Amino acid sequence: MTGHHRSRGTPHHHPATAAAAAVITLFAVGACSSAASTGTLASPVAVASTGPGGHPPTLTGSGSTFDAPFFAVAFARYQQQHPGVSIGYSAVGSSAGIAAFSAGQVSFGASDVPMTATEQAAAKGPITQLPVDLGGEGVVYNLSLPAGARLHLTGPVLAAIYLGQITRWNDPALTALNPHLSLPPAAINVVHRSDGSGTTYIFSSYLSGIDAAWAAKVGTGKSLSWPAGEGAEGNPGVATAVYRTPFSIGYVEQAYSKGLLLPFAAIRNQAGNYVTPTTQTVTADAAQKPAITPADFSIVNQPGTSSYPISGYSWALVYTHQPSQARGQALVAMLDWLTHHGQAYAAANGYVPLPSQVQQLAHIMLQHVTGPTGTHLLN
Repeated sequence: MTGHHRSRGTPHHHPATAAAAAVITLFAVGACSSAASTGTLASPVAVASTGPGGHPPTLTGSGSTFDAPFFAVAFARYQQQHPGVSIGYSAVGSSAGIAAFSAGQVSFGASDVPMTATEQAAAKGPITQLPVDLGGEGVVYNLSLPAGARLHLTGPVLAAIYLGQITRWNDPALTALNPHLSLPPAAINVVHRSDGSGTTYIFSSYLSGIDAAWAAKVGTGKSLSWPAGEGAEGNPGVATAVYRTPFSIGYVEQAYSKGLLLPFAAIRNQAGNYVTPTTQTVTADAAQKPAITPADFSIVNQPGTSSYPISGYSWALVYTHQPSQARGQALVAMLDWLTHHGQAYAAANGYVPLPSQVQQLAHIMLQHVTGPTGTHLLN
């Protein structure tokens, strides 16, 4: 990825922007935060044909925009292979997805952070949570830089930008990290998520662990009281806002920079090396902590010479006791495929295939899911 990026002064349509939006539109039917906040989820598109007897199992999901590019491709392929199953997914953000799932409005939820004990207590029964994909969050920016140049950042400097303490691109803290660049005196336009987001949780967890001021003033969460900047909805909203706004900075799941020509900043890791989110660097980070669980899931800022420090897993949420035998069997079969054979489509879309130990964890978690008579659903 080149560091060159032209500043843009006015919003306009770009083919890549339209393509990214199309991916979300397919699976984010009616996915607006106002609808999600009221507990009303728009009906997802059914993109599969009728199965035996004219009544195919219909699976509906809601949640993370981090997952949406992977889900769009994987679910379409699964339905080609299993024409008797219909899947729809609404990319409304992790918090809204958890709310819809907890209310029983969808078959499964998706979140970049597992549900807390409080969230699980508010749900309609015991919940099984399993990792479904792995990726990095890139810090994207809109600066006019020479071809091949790349912005370098540390965690504390990134925290100071989002705290509103560093407000101009030529601040001494930034120029010290980037002596190879001629940074402009322009104000930094900070972009963050406006919706409750697991992407925000991973980003803020990284900042909390590396900067005491951020931990004390803002902390870690899916929804934050932001000290600076403007909000945008979902990963695609943040990517588009940065693309359209000169001198801006934001954080997105790495797949969302593709086609928009948004460069990733190189972030200094624990070893002191500057790295960008790639398959290799996210894999290196995850490899430092292979034994994750829904209660111990964070992999931010792991050691290692090539580890990318803003990395994380996303999780599928299902009710442990399924009310429908047929739909429950279809759900666990799809999720078992997604976390094993389906990982080929993660790799092809900017994500990192789940490590074998994590794939096994997902399989073990699905073995806990039962039907209405108590029988286990995973064959």
